[in-house]
Amino acid sequence: MRELGLPQREASRGELPARVAIWEVGPRDGLQNEQTVIGLDTKLEFLDRLAAAGLTTLEATSFVHPKWVPQLADADDLLAKLDRRPGVKYPVLVPNERGLDRALALGVEAIAIFGSATETFARKNLNRSFDEQFAMFEPVVRRARHEGLEVRAYLSMCFGDPWEGAVPVEQVAAAGRRLLDMGCFQLSLGDTIGVATPGHVEAVLGAFGDVSQLAVHFHDTYGQALSNTLAALRAGVTTVDSSAGGLGGCPYAKAATGNLATEDLVWMLDGLGIEHGVDLDALVRTSAWMAQRLGRPSPSRVVKALTGG
Repeated sequence: MRELGLPQREASRGELPARVAIWEVGPRDGLQNEQTVIGLDTKLEFLDRLAAAGLTTLEATSFVHPKWVPQLADADDLLAKLDRRPGVKYPVLVPNERGLDRALALGVEAIAIFGSATETFARKNLNRSFDEQFAMFEPVVRRARHEGLEVRAYLSMCFGDPWEGAVPVEQVAAAGRRLLDMGCFQLSLGDTIGVATPGHVEAVLGAFGDVSQLAVHFHDTYGQALSNTLAALRAGVTTVDSSAGGLGGCPYAKAATGNLATEDLVWMLDGLGIEHGVDLDALVRTSAWMAQRLGRPSPSRVVKALTGG
């Protein structure tokens, strides 16, 4: 398919990282906000196709109550039937200790927790106050680490909140440090409603100082996801969340559009000469296949370009 695109010139990396790790969120964050119900066999094939394309971290599903995310109500069945490929991690989102119990029973090796940088979103998303959310997460992280699981933390509303407006960078950094101090190995900073700009990204990352444990998670509401990602890479971030085909949004933030498309990210990384390990053509075929099952075109610009629209 690549011949349909323009030739890419390898750019000088300068201060950019030599390699970027892609945290693929399509099977979880991507599908959870899709209105078309996707069957279990399709989800399993989606995960296998993504792994075959070279993605080595696939966020498989979520143990959030099915009342809130009905698309992922089959989480237990999916994990029980999942054919795990060697060298591929399949983390799951775990909101509380009940979710952790389910994850441990199904042999999960890595989990993620999901916090908020703002009071309002913590109450709407977790039914907890800003401070209460950390009290909820502490036993989850402690038990998971005791059982040998890797724990990642997401922090939402890092760049803006639809109810509270601008979020002070110091508030974001303080919330993020609390999650890291619990023992999470990585913190993903989420632009949940897609309002960030590159300068804002630099400011938030600068508030942390050390970015070695940080990842970024951008939505493309205002078309800034790639430019924000580039700003993060220049600041030293080496892990980027993305969603195959640009799937998803956020069921709790209605203004949010799709995640940064993995194909668009890979195209940019190729042009910059940054290694990532993904077969772009195989990934494009996978996203086109999933778009057919969703009954709509993929929003990824690279998928559209390499499949003729």
